[in-house]
Amino acid sequence: MTSAGRFTRYLWAAPASALGVILGAVGIVAGGRMSRHTGVLEVEGRLLAWGLTRLTWLEDGATAITFGHVVLARDQASLDWTRGHERVHVRQYERWGPLFIPVYVAASAWVMAHGRDPYWDNPFEREARDLESAV
Repeated sequence: MTSAGRFTRYLWAAPASALGVILGAVGIVAGGRMSRHTGVLEVEGRLLAWGLTRLTWLEDGATAITFGHVVLARDQASLDWTRGHERVHVRQYERWGPLFIPVYVAASAWVMAHGRDPYWDNPFEREARDLESAV
């Protein structure tokens, strides 16, 4: 891919990445750690673990969450374990840009309205599970 194409992908996902940077910065200030892996900013730490465990609709909480080109996780093991899955979400942000979050939420609402699970049956999550080992 050309550098112009890479720049466009990052720019299109930038609004969500900015949100990820803000949330990641809060995690870092609270003692978390940040690294860069395959062009993605990865942040983990205790405060992020607390939020991922308690502030999501998943029964046991989330292990990691992606915002554009930023992945927030409970700890380093979580980053390592979810890397393929979260990279699929990075590609989804590159495709959908600022529309990703509202479309993801709408997809969850749609499947829930049809009696299915808003996370496990969300088409974005299904794609991530299907493709995570290929990333």
